[in-house]
Amino acid sequence: MSFLRSSGILLHPTSFPSPYGIGDLGESGYKFIDFLEKAGQTLWQVLPLGPTSFGDSPYQSFSTFAGNILLISPDTLIKKGLLDESIKNEIPTNISATKTEYGNVIKYKTILYKKAFENFKKSKDKTLTEKFNKFCEDNKHWLDDYALFVSLKDYFIEKRKMEWESKEFKAFCKKTEDKLSENVQKDYYYGAVWSTWPSGLVKRNSASIRKWTKELSDSILYYKFLQFEFFEEWFALKEYANSKNIKIIGDIPIFVAYDSADAWANPKNYYMDSEGFPQLVAGVPPDYFSATGQLWGNPLYKWSEHKKSGYKWWIARIEAVLSMVDIVRIDHFRGFESYWEVPFGEETAINGKWTKGPGADLFAAVKNKLGELPIIAEDLGIITDEVSALRDELKFPGMKVLHFAFDDSPNNDYLPHNYDKNCVVYTGTHDNDTTLGWYTNARDNEKDKMRRYLNVSGENVSWDLIRLAMSSTAVFSIFPLQDVMKLGDYARMNTPSVAGGNWQWRYTEDMLKDEYAEGLLYLTKLFARKTVIESKED
Repeated sequence: MSFLRSSGILLHPTSFPSPYGIGDLGESGYKFIDFLEKAGQTLWQVLPLGPTSFGDSPYQSFSTFAGNILLISPDTLIKKGLLDESIKNEIPTNISATKTEYGNVIKYKTILYKKAFENFKKSKDKTLTEKFNKFCEDNKHWLDDYALFVSLKDYFIEKRKMEWESKEFKAFCKKTEDKLSENVQKDYYYGAVWSTWPSGLVKRNSASIRKWTKELSDSILYYKFLQFEFFEEWFALKEYANSKNIKIIGDIPIFVAYDSADAWANPKNYYMDSEGFPQLVAGVPPDYFSATGQLWGNPLYKWSEHKKSGYKWWIARIEAVLSMVDIVRIDHFRGFESYWEVPFGEETAINGKWTKGPGADLFAAVKNKLGELPIIAEDLGIITDEVSALRDELKFPGMKVLHFAFDDSPNNDYLPHNYDKNCVVYTGTHDNDTTLGWYTNARDNEKDKMRRYLNVSGENVSWDLIRLAMSSTAVFSIFPLQDVMKLGDYARMNTPSVAGGNWQWRYTEDMLKDEYAEGLLYLTKLFARKTVIESKED
């Protein structure tokens, strides 16, 4: 699929203003879309929209198909009659208006969601019930496993709160001492990672599945209700964006989380042992972001099994995401050509090796089923000629990041004069510092190169790089909202390989200024980026 010259903003919905501790899919989302329209922007890029797990990263999700229930808007639940207006006056004092503190948010929103669920069960609205039942039926291929999975996690976490240093935990430590280090055993056991469940559940014995489905039926219904509500709200917001000629770019992490419904329900798709523990896990070798590499810990795909099924799971995954968004960025695209394979139990990603992935064979199967694929390939990091050839064979645009452009090399691939048109340029991504933060902390030679390349003083570096991105030949030009707002490193979204304090940045309503919209509209018109987004090739 070919794209046409456009521009837009990178912003995850968790960053929206909201009085409830985290951005949601309510009014502030619609106001952001109105801002995009006013600014002449026709792209909105988000991070993965799945339910986050330990560490709060959207790239480590309990399900690749489910939605993040923390994005459900309490105000929308009020409008539907599922919550009382009085909750607006009962927001706890520990709920921040300027950043997402996930622990507080989860506790508070769970209370609200439980109330809404009880009211949903009492509702006599037949239309609502019919819509819910249809949603459950249409999505049962993933929803049944997911709702049972998270219900089991809840059950065992609560049970184990009363088992601290119990004989069961000590037995688990003895059983896994050759697989898990001592400091990881508690995380696995008390976090109720699925491989710590009773054997019948780990191995998905049909009798165990039936027993627990019956025993946890109310919790399963609760989680199905929340998924229903998430998708109701998301599709309403997407419809609004599309009505304004704004297309949404979604994000698919190449790997799934180990502690996920995906890994539990489909263990044969991964390198797992008979007890449910991974044998090989994902990461990347030492690079720009980390001297020891990044040990992600995701289970690696057993690609031979995927090929046997005609890549059925992958087709379903991409189809599901494309129902939610208009264009998809696939994170760590290079892993389809070769991926970094690390033995389970390693403490860093250094002792890994490159192993061949499925290559074009996977995408041929997906294209045969779904048609032309509106995909952006995240091709940052160590990129070989083979990876570039695969990307070009598939005609997927790759990514360029301006923060990487200003070393001493005139042949730097990230310098705009070296671009071809089929690429997407970013000032920075969610893994980068903000542009102001980057410039403040950059080496003197990088600052000097940037100033000379743009013929600027560096006093307005965020907008200098936005202008450079807009003026480039790249088909898409995208910049984080933090750069539009000229914010420093305190507004950074994520620092790779740093465990805490990530994914928390939020803006307040007063920060979304008309002057920013006017500036973006001027540049968009000047560099001819206000246009139709995509068209299919003949």
